[in-house]
Amino acid sequence: MPDLFYLVSKWWKQILAIVVISMVAVSIVLYLMPVKYLSTATALPASSFASDKAGIFSNNIQELYPATGTPEDLDVIIGTAQLDTVYLAVAQQFNLAGHYKVKEQGDAATRKAAYLLKINTKVIRSAYNELKVKVWDGDKTLAPQMANAIIDKLQAIHQDLQSSNNTTLVKSLWAGKEKMQKDFDSINNYLRKAVLDEDLSVNDVARRTSLTSQLQQYEKLINEYQLLVDNKPPVLIIVEKARVTDWPDKPKQLPILVATFILSLLFAFFVTLLIEKRKSMR
Repeated sequence: MPDLFYLVSKWWKQILAIVVISMVAVSIVLYLMPVKYLSTATALPASSFASDKAGIFSNNIQELYPATGTPEDLDVIIGTAQLDTVYLAVAQQFNLAGHYKVKEQGDAATRKAAYLLKINTKVIRSAYNELKVKVWDGDKTLAPQMANAIIDKLQAIHQDLQSSNNTTLVKSLWAGKEKMQKDFDSINNYLRKAVLDEDLSVNDVARRTSLTSQLQQYEKLINEYQLLVDNKPPVLIIVEKARVTDWPDKPKQLPILVATFILSLLFAFFVTLLIEKRKSMR
């Protein structure tokens, strides 16, 4: 096997030429590649205490809830972030069809823009159970706006889901209250007549008392659930909004150039070694 110093002394010009040509070629490619800026928005899942009626209106249960949500809560939100709904809404909000110079027209253009946005977006859970929304774009001022818009859309979707469930419960409670109110009015009228006829029954009075208590309980539950509907508790706690970055994240020029230098140098040594080996075999 030829000595390394021998190879360098004999073939240094060829080795240098391979390295220089590789570095120049990669530098030209990197120069021609469009740069992309990265903006990251960070949020934490809100505690389910904020949307749980029992947790809000019971002092004994409040201490059982953590300050923030669980990893499972975050996984549900990350799952929602995989839906096209989020990206379609953001694409319409910022007219990304024009920004991405999409050739299609109408709804097809919006869908294509949403697809491109999704490709340039990553929604992940960090090691500290934070929601990270990362958006890459050639416009460094637009990238943070889109990242923040995705966070806001995720927030709105899950708030609407919570409100929808609570609204359904409120409607059910109103229906139950109205039915019980009819029973109460019926027995109340009966008791008035019984008083006049001196035919008042203890059981009938107890029944009216029970209905009165149940009506009050219905009223309390309706007010509590309606409060949740009106307030729309947050699902995400924004830790840090995405902001403008001055340095592009892609392409990573320095690591690529360093890797090119090392690989081209190794390749040059391999080629010279192969040539020397063939010469020695003759």
